[in-house]
Order: sequence, then C-alpha cells, then structure tokens
Amino acid sequence: MFATYLIGLREGLEATLVVSILVAFLVKSQRRDRLPQVWAGVGLAVALSVGFGSLIQYTSTSLLRTSESRELFEAVTSVAAVVFVTWMIFWMRRAARTIAGELRGKLTDALAVGSLAVAGMAFLAVIREGLETALIFYAAAESAAGGTGPGSLLALAGGIATAVVIGFLLYRSAVRINLSRFFTWTGALLILVAAGILKYGVHDFQEAGVLPGLNDLAFDISNTLDPGSWYGALLAGMFNVTAAPTVLELVAWVAYAVPVLVLFLRKPSQPAKPAEPADPTPPAEPVPADVAAVPSPRS
Repeated sequence: MFATYLIGLREGLEATLVVSILVAFLVKSQRRDRLPQVWAGVGLAVALSVGFGSLIQYTSTSLLRTSESRELFEAVTSVAAVVFVTWMIFWMRRAARTIAGELRGKLTDALAVGSLAVAGMAFLAVIREGLETALIFYAAAESAAGGTGPGSLLALAGGIATAVVIGFLLYRSAVRINLSRFFTWTGALLILVAAGILKYGVHDFQEAGVLPGLNDLAFDISNTLDPGSWYGALLAGMFNVTAAPTVLELVAWVAYAVPVLVLFLRKPSQPAKPAEPADPTPPAEPVPADVAAVPSPRS
C-alpha cells in the first residue's frame, strides 16, 4: 500500500507543481481569463489518464484469456513501468531548477496563439504524469499482494490528494519544503520500488515460459522472513522483497537497484567555470620619481 501511496504522492506533486506554475504565471500576468482553458486541459489529461488505467486493467482481466498471456502482459507492463520510473526520477532531478522558467516561456508562446494553445499546453504538461501514474500504479499494485484492488486505489488516491494539498499550500506560500531533498528521498525509494517491479516482471516472464529458472531458487529464508508476518508483508508490498526468490529475480533486483541508486544519489558534477577574460585595459606605466615629485599647479 505504501508503494502505491508513494507513487501517487510523487507523480501527483510533479503534476501539481506544473499546474501551480501555470496558474501563478497567469494570475501575476493579469490573464485570469485564460484560467478556464488551463483547467480544461488539466481535466482532459486526468480523464484520459483514468481511461488509460482502466484500459490496462480491462485488457489484463477481460481481453486476455489464457494465464500465460496475462503473465506476459503483466511482465511487459512491469518492464515499461520500470523504464518510465527511471526516466522520470532522473529527468526531475535534472529539470527541477529550470522547469518553472521553461513552462513560463511555453505558456507565453501559447498565450500569443490563443485559447486552444493554452489548453493544449496545460494538457501536455499533465498528461505525461497521468499516463506514467496509471502504468506505474498498475505494475506496482500487481507486484504487491492484493493487486489493483480497492485498497491500492485508495492508497493511490490518498497520495494524489496529499500532493494536491501540498501543492496548494506551496502556491499559497503557507509551507516551505525543500523540494530538492523531497525528490531525492522519494526518488531513492521509488528506485527500490522499481527494482521490486522489475523482479516481479522477471517472475512473470518465467511463469509465461519466456525465461527459464522458475524453480531455481537463489535462497529460501521463509523461516526467518515469514511471508505472513507484518514485516514480511510490508517488504513484499513495498519493494517485492520475498523469502524465496529465483536466481534470475535476485540478479535482476540487484543489477537494477545498486547501479541506479549509485548514479541517482551521486552529486551531479558542476560545470567548470569559464576562465575570466583578461583585462583589456593595459596596465598604467609607472610614473618617474622626478615627475611624481613635481607639485600640482593648483597647489
């Protein structure tokens, strides 16, 4: 449940920040008349994201008849979700400092074009987050116990609601949080969630017969990590850490989590400062001692 809540919080806050930047720009620019177009674009993006999530769920439960095809579908969506998560966290870390200026510039261009351009600008700014949320939520919920049931939906909705509240308070300047630190911590947690999703996808590929080694266990610590315990369920639900993974599952989890975490937590290198240009004015010639000793005519 916490994994789906974290997905809703992280993705929801990104979308909320984007919308807040657009709204604040219009308000400060005395263009409140364009706010309905922004909300129309946001509403359309949310509706399509919900429809996309429903389509994924319907495809898995109704269109695919055999268990092998369902396992293969879940495996493919899991790998796609991992790709989106990885791209999203690195993109947000790189673009966090410049996203506000870029959005304002694009919105300025859209205002010059017309209402449809403003609505399209808001739509494109939100639809990416919405489609990512739908795909990642489905993969994370399927990899955890319970699947995409009411509990997972409530956890996702709770994360999005929390993000909306935080975004509104930031817009009103009621709270001050270190967004860079927030995205770093949530990004690190999402990397571990993505590693669990990838592990689940490998397991689905094995069950579908695409990958071998379904019965080759790396280890079995069921006596120590009881799957029925609260901590066993917590680890399985958040990061898909199980007591008896296969060799390929363990290899996939470690091969993804370790290098991606190292790259993400490593501080980006600062660009080298350009060398200061040489002073174009030539140095003053030294004044001879006899000239310097001559008193001024006005003295």
